[in-house]
Amino acid sequence: MITIPGSITGSAQTGLTTPGYTTTVDTPPNVNSKQIAVTALTGTQAGVDVHSVSKPFTCMVQRPAQFGVLGKPNPLTGLIAAVPRNTYKVLTRKGVLPLAGQPVVTAFIRSELEIPAGSDTADTANLRAALSAHIGLLTSISAGLGDTVVNGVL
Repeated sequence: MITIPGSITGSAQTGLTTPGYTTTVDTPPNVNSKQIAVTALTGTQAGVDVHSVSKPFTCMVQRPAQFGVLGKPNPLTGLIAAVPRNTYKVLTRKGVLPLAGQPVVTAFIRSELEIPAGSDTADTANLRAALSAHIGLLTSISAGLGDTVVNGVL
């Protein structure tokens, strides 16, 4: 079960000092999601806005609407012909200005997890390792990814 905290410690970013985010539960777009809105900032984040109707700042976690399960193996080969995937999503929405004086446009940052059905019970250690590495990578490259998004240099 995912519990989204009321306070999120942000990852390092160029120009942000000790970024943190105070959140409140928001209404998600569907019953298979949890969503929060950022209502306050901590640290030094000059020019950063909290959530508003015209400039959203929300984070959402979504599970599959319907879980896929493994079918029966082929009686001759013992193989399962098609393994469905259960897709989980994490989405951050943030209103940003494309140019001074222009209307706000929403930026979308997505992480999508496609988990083969059955692996949730047959190989939990490797699923957890994959998640650990993925989240660890995102955390470790946070500032560099921010720089790349701003300057285009990989």
